[in-house]
Amino acid sequence: MTTPLLTETEITDALESLSGWTRDGDAITRTVQAPTFPAGIELVQRVAEAAETANHHPDIDIRWRKVTFTLSTHSAGGLTALDVALAREIDRLAG
Repeated sequence: MTTPLLTETEITDALESLSGWTRDGDAITRTVQAPTFPAGIELVQRVAEAAETANHHPDIDIRWRKVTFTLSTHSAGGLTALDVALAREIDRLAG
């Protein structure tokens, strides 16, 4: 069963309620500035555990203290509720 894509309105509404997320084509992205490199790695570990539980995995780019998360539901070909839910969890973990 495929997860349905969000409408443009749903994407816009979701981005208004997410902290620091922007749209990049068929994905949403956020960069978190960690206080230290180890803190950034710890955040990645916490997000990895949440992603594994949700069976929905972000692309993660680590550049020293900057960690960029990119979300898209590749199997659906764009943004779905799974991406918004994981973005909210990343916001909570990065809080």
